[in-house]
Amino acid sequence: MPTLAPLDLDGHCVTAAFLGSIPFFALADGDIHWLDHGHKSAQPHDGLLCASVEQSGKTLLSGGEDGKIIRTSADGASQTLADNNGKWITCVASGPHQAVGYATGRSAYVRDANGKIAEFTEQRTVEGLAFAPKGMRIAAARYNGVSLHWAAASAPPVDLEWGGAHGLVTFSPDGMYVVSSMQENALHGWRLKDGKHMRMSGYPAKVKSVSWSAKGKWLASSGAPAAIVWPFSGKDGPMGKAPLELSTRGDTMVTCVACHPTDDVVAIGYADGMILACLISDQKEALLRRGGKGPISSLNWSRVSAQLAFGSESGDCGIIDLVG
Repeated sequence: MPTLAPLDLDGHCVTAAFLGSIPFFALADGDIHWLDHGHKSAQPHDGLLCASVEQSGKTLLSGGEDGKIIRTSADGASQTLADNNGKWITCVASGPHQAVGYATGRSAYVRDANGKIAEFTEQRTVEGLAFAPKGMRIAAARYNGVSLHWAAASAPPVDLEWGGAHGLVTFSPDGMYVVSSMQENALHGWRLKDGKHMRMSGYPAKVKSVSWSAKGKWLASSGAPAAIVWPFSGKDGPMGKAPLELSTRGDTMVTCVACHPTDDVVAIGYADGMILACLISDQKEALLRRGGKGPISSLNWSRVSAQLAFGSESGDCGIIDLVG
């Protein structure tokens, strides 16, 4: 049976994740908490807006209202990578070879391992960033589409256009597709080899969380009373196919999803704080947490153990150990 170790914090949890085997919780007030032979904390930011684990799994990137990009290691030590003089950092992304992407206003930046920074300016505010699975290519979501930039080249961007406001953006693990969330309660995708559009609509709410399955065959998403999981196994992705609806609860919205790093299992967080795990293949469910004080805002699996870190908008956080 799963066991739960709660950690009650004061404030909105932006990101709950693991650095190696150590759980970290980044809060909107700028505090970062972690559990390593006791509860420890630091305040690297004066207001934190975004945070993401780097590709190595060993460090946490964060951006704040103070304009700083900070890298935090598993021992809690922090390093300031860039300082934008109080301009709010709206998103951060981890790339290959310790590259870091971040955005403020209409500008997206890529900082390489040597500290060299490249700037890419958009016509409208950058709302989301993601690196391609291979190479130094970064996607910037903005109004009316997504721009693809080569971070180490001066070539013009590839513009993926679709009318409306785009927020989250993600590459499929095989690099064949780019998918973004939209203000209009939908996902929109492009097949990169030919620019073919993929409309994924019908959500009753805005999609705020997406996660790819281990081998990229499925894309799970929030924004409905079930986890909406789109098939990407064929050459046409989800075009002409219906999604799966996992762990439906008629009265409560899914607010966060996280696919397991090796198995086709989705952790699903709800607006009432409940967390379920669901197998994609046969839709079998396991209750991981009954509920809490606020909507689940972050879910992330450990890469080294059968554990799940969670955080909520009300600060009730914790670790779920699936093997007990």
